Amino acid sequence: MNSSGTSIPAPNAFPHTRWSVVLAARNGEASESAAALESLCQSYWYPLYAYARRQGRSPQDAQDLTQGFFALLLEKAYLNAVAREKGRFRSFLLVAFKRFLAKEWDRDHAQKRGCGRAAIVLDTEFAERRYLGEGTVGLPPDRLYEHRWALTLLERGLARLRGEYNGAGRAAEFELLKGWLAASRGEIPYAQVAAALGVSEGAARVAVHRLRKRFREIFRAEIAATVATGEEVDDEVRYLLGVLSGP
Repeated sequence: MNSSGTSIPAPNAFPHTRWSVVLAARNGEASESAAALESLCQSYWYPLYAYARRQGRSPQDAQDLTQGFFALLLEKAYLNAVAREKGRFRSFLLVAFKRFLAKEWDRDHAQKRGCGRAAIVLDTEFAERRYLGEGTVGLPPDRLYEHRWALTLLERGLARLRGEYNGAGRAAEFELLKGWLAASRGEIPYAQVAAALGVSEGAARVAVHRLRKRFREIFRAEIAATVATGEEVDDEVRYLLGVLSGP
């Protein structure tokens, strides 16, 4: 329950996350597993597109290769090779994509790669504008992939948080407070925030604290959806935060 009396939902419990569902059913034909895998692919395709582009592929080749990879991934038993102890979706996806690229590099095979139909819908025009506009020119392909993966998680978390505040009728509050999500405590001008919100400074501190706390919960939930066990979440959080803070 928030300060306005409107409830904001809690993150999903770990056993119901998408990647753990996929791994649990990787030797079967569970429709729930297929839907979970498709959802993950739809969410995290851009880091692979960026990886292909950084390897020197043209925009068209990167599009064809990414699309074709997902078409095969969603049809074939690639998941049978995933070791439980190495079950992070981030790692699996890049290793599988590298293997795919090693075999399917010829652009003339684009139709074969795509199997004649779209596996997931890719907004490649947006992706190319994004790729060209990013300040990651010096990053090698693997590092760029991980950097984009971490940023995608943050972006998804921010969008989910915005949706919760909008749904609770607190869109204006979110827009006023979102700029302080990553700030250190000493940097937040609570008096200024209070004046903007029209509340006391104490209430402003509570509002900022709750926003930041909820974002951390959502970020962890997004990460949990891409690892195999709950025990991996903390390690993945630390690793991805290190990726974001590094060069």
